[in-house]
Amino acid sequence: MGFTRAELESYRDAEIDDLIGPGCRLLFVGINPGLWTAATGAHFARPGNRFYPALLRAGIIERPIDPSDGMSAADTQHLIDRGVGITNLAVRATARADELTSEELAAGGLRVRKVVRETMPVVVAFAGITAYRTAFGNKKAKAGRQDHDFEGSKLWIVPNPSGLNAHETVDTLAAKYRDAARDAGIV
Repeated sequence: MGFTRAELESYRDAEIDDLIGPGCRLLFVGINPGLWTAATGAHFARPGNRFYPALLRAGIIERPIDPSDGMSAADTQHLIDRGVGITNLAVRATARADELTSEELAAGGLRVRKVVRETMPVVVAFAGITAYRTAFGNKKAKAGRQDHDFEGSKLWIVPNPSGLNAHETVDTLAAKYRDAARDAGIV
């Protein structure tokens, strides 16, 4: 499936549901949905996004997932069965994360705190250090395991899988995601 630029633009500001099942052990927090994600209703759906290939290489999921045409019920269930959940800091879809305001990210941080309190994952992993720093006013945050918890969950900051984060590869993403997943008891 493909979308024209106009079709994708029609999804600007749309919201998609979190993917969080009972027994979530590892909750990934993206920055916000992209337009392709909004169009398909599937997190990290843009063709070429490295999120699912990195999860597979890390051993977090056991088979390939390609949500570029939408997430199948079987793929959704596989993520839930593996204890993986996905949400976002900001809920509105944009073409690029840099279209978000710092106020939106801060408000999203409050929303994510509530989601984490309600779902109680073992680990919450924010995929994007700059967005995390902005949302929580912590300019000194470093990548990796944090020395404090987040609403009772272990806190990790991992790289964002966007192609704009070009210095990361599927292998480096997988290694960092695997560390958070190990802390969650998934791998």
